[in-house]
Amino acid sequence: MLADKDRIFTNLYGMHDRTLKGAQARGHWDGTAAILQKGRDWIIDQMKASGLRGRGGAGFPTGLKWSFMPKESDGRPAYLVVNADESEPGTCKDREIMRHDPHTLIEGCLIASFAMNAHACYIYIRGEYIREREALQAAIDEAYEAGLLGRNAAQSGWDFDLYLHHGAGAYICGEETALLESLEGKKGMPRMKPPFPAMAGVYGCPTTVNNVESIAVVPTILRRGPEWFAGMGRQNNAGTKIFAISGHVNNPCVVEEEMSISFEELIDRHCGGVRGGWDNLKAVIPGGSSVPCVRGENMKDAIMDFDALKDKGSSMGTAAVIVMDKSTDIIKAIWRLAAFYKHESCGQCTPCREGTGWMMRVVERLVQGEASVEEIDMLWDVTKQVEGHTICALGDAAAWPIQGLIRNFRDEIEDRVKGRAIAAQ
Repeated sequence: MLADKDRIFTNLYGMHDRTLKGAQARGHWDGTAAILQKGRDWIIDQMKASGLRGRGGAGFPTGLKWSFMPKESDGRPAYLVVNADESEPGTCKDREIMRHDPHTLIEGCLIASFAMNAHACYIYIRGEYIREREALQAAIDEAYEAGLLGRNAAQSGWDFDLYLHHGAGAYICGEETALLESLEGKKGMPRMKPPFPAMAGVYGCPTTVNNVESIAVVPTILRRGPEWFAGMGRQNNAGTKIFAISGHVNNPCVVEEEMSISFEELIDRHCGGVRGGWDNLKAVIPGGSSVPCVRGENMKDAIMDFDALKDKGSSMGTAAVIVMDKSTDIIKAIWRLAAFYKHESCGQCTPCREGTGWMMRVVERLVQGEASVEEIDMLWDVTKQVEGHTICALGDAAAWPIQGLIRNFRDEIEDRVKGRAIAAQ
C-alpha cells in the first residue's frame, strides 16, 4: 500500500489548485536550477539508479534510454518528444496528469531535456484530448510568464522551449516513429529501425521519445533520491505506478499505487471489489487492450508488475486494467478489439494490413458460432504470421488479444461452435 507521503502525483483527482501557484505549494519547481547544476551525467546516473522503467508500455529502463543520446553535438540539435498520444483502449492515466497535475510534466520536460542536451521539447498530445490540451497549454503559458521556461529557464542558465503539438486522433501515432513522422507534418506511418530515434529522430536529429508518466515522475525522483524510488516495488520493478482500472468493478478509478501490489489488493482497496464478488470474475486484461487476457482464477493472486505478469502469459503494458465478470461475452469483447486494430492499422505492412481484417472476420464468425472448430487453429496460425512480422508493434497488438482468447477460453469458443452446429441439425 502506497503511503500518502510517497505519492508523486498529489493532485491526480483535481481536488487542489492545478495552477503554478498550487503546484509550487505542493513542492513542484522546488530547487529545479540546483538539480540542473549537478550536470547531465549526474541526472542520468540518478535515473539509472532509481530503476525507473518506461511507463508507456514497453518498460525499457528510462535512464539507459537517455544515455543513448549523443554526449557531444555534431552540429545537429537534440530533441525530447513526449508521447501524450494516449489512445490504447482502457488507458486514461496520462490524461489525469495533464488535466490536474500538468506542472509535474512540464518540470520533467525541462530536466530530461537538459540531461539529453536538448534545448527544445515537443509534447505530442492525442487528437481527442481537447480539454487536456487547454489545461496543459495554460500551464505552459504560466511557466513561461514565471521565467521557468524560455531563456535562462528557472534561472538555470539553460535556454529551453516547450511546444504542444495536437495530433488528429490516429492510434498509430502513439508508436514512437509514426509519432515523429506526424510531428514533421507527414502521414503517421512507422519508420524502419535502425536508425533509432536517438541517432536520427525528428527532423533527422537525435531524439528521445518518452511517455508522459515517465517524464512527470523525474523531478520528484531527483529531489527525493533514487533510493527512495527504488525502495518501492520488487527488484527490477521499482517505484510508483498509475493504474487505470475499468470494467466490472464496483468503483472504476485511476490510482497511483506501489509497483508489485497484488491484483486482489488493488481491486479490493481502490475499486470496492469485483462486481458480484470474486467468484464472478471471468477475465482480466491487465495492461491495455493490446495485451492477452488472463482467466479470472489465474489473476486473483497476480502481482502487478512487468515480470510477474509476463509469467502469467500477459504483460503490464500501460497498467490499464480491464476487469470482466461472467456476464461478459468474451469472444465478442475480443472481436471488438480486433475491429479496433483493423480500423487503426496504417496499412504499410502486408501482414498487418491484410491480417487484421482477416482475423477480425474470423473472430466475428466465432462470435456467431458460424465457424468450424478447425478454424480456431487456423486463426492461431494467422496470429503467428502477423506477430513479429511488421515494422511496428501494431501487428503484435492485434494478434495478442486473440492468442489470449484462444489460449484461455478455447473451451468456450468450441462450445459455441458445436452448440450452433447441433442447433442447426
